[in-house]
Amino acid sequence: MAVTIRDVARASGVHISTVSRTFSAPHLVNPETRSRVLATAEQLGYRPNRAARALITGRTHNIGLIVADIANPFFPPLIKAAETHARRRDYHVFVADTDEDPIVEADLVQALAKQVDGILLCSPRMSDDQIEQLRREVPLVVINRMITGLPAVVMDVGQGARSAVRHLLDLGHRHLVYLSGPRGSWTNREIRRAAGATARAAGADLTVLGPHQPVTSAGAAAAEAVLATGATAVLAYNDLMAIGLLQALQDRDVSVPGEVSVVGIDDIAASELVRPQLTTVANPTAAAGRAAVDMLLQQGDDGSTGQINLHTDLVIRNSTGPGPFLPAGATTAEVAAYVKE
Repeated sequence: MAVTIRDVARASGVHISTVSRTFSAPHLVNPETRSRVLATAEQLGYRPNRAARALITGRTHNIGLIVADIANPFFPPLIKAAETHARRRDYHVFVADTDEDPIVEADLVQALAKQVDGILLCSPRMSDDQIEQLRREVPLVVINRMITGLPAVVMDVGQGARSAVRHLLDLGHRHLVYLSGPRGSWTNREIRRAAGATARAAGADLTVLGPHQPVTSAGAAAAEAVLATGATAVLAYNDLMAIGLLQALQDRDVSVPGEVSVVGIDDIAASELVRPQLTTVANPTAAAGRAAVDMLLQQGDDGSTGQINLHTDLVIRNSTGPGPFLPAGATTAEVAAYVKE
């Protein structure tokens, strides 16, 4: 005989409505009571009827998560964290990939709108107007994009870009290249703006090359253009482009960091596996996934909006080294020691 919600309520010593809230709105239930109800339900083998609950509550307990490119190693940690966090609140996550195409992105939002309680848009390529229009159809939280009036979780790539450029300036580099990311990327604009302002403030030159697709082949293809600028240091839009560039430079017998220093952004696992290991800006992708889920569910409860800005950190490894203009009074050995700290 199937276990019912009444059985769970009786066994855990609570009212039926408390059991219902435990599964439909767990954040509204006392943590101790919630744990007891969930443990009892697990012990009895109770599984709520999602379809019936959706008819009663008006909620599907599904969330959409749309990413620009699921093959990009930047996204899996965010997806995994969002799924795990949502599951703890009894929500399921549907993941979709746009392949960096804003038309596909808009189609996916519309396709998912009636099947989910809200959608997380990660690094969207659509215009602001398109996103604002789609928000009228379904609750949205945007990750790594800031649009006035829309809830957003942002990893502070501007702060990360400033840290990366200052690191290169401190090493004595005065001509830098920024390998630009995809056209229409908010993250790309933020990095470019912050990197350019930081270089100008120090009297250094920053040459922008791009836009490029955020993949290793694009970084490799840019190697000749980078060398043609005469720059001694490169900041890439992401680690994939930086790794592609690094490998292409080595194929041309250009020493990294001896002749050209290279910095990426994201701190994907591969950044530690390449040689030399890649200096990069670490983005808190897992924290962003969890925060976005919380923000979406809160938005559904009270209609609130807001923005969360997450800190980024420069991770110094072996792909950056002394430039032609050492800091005043510093020796090559001192700068080399600084890089290893």
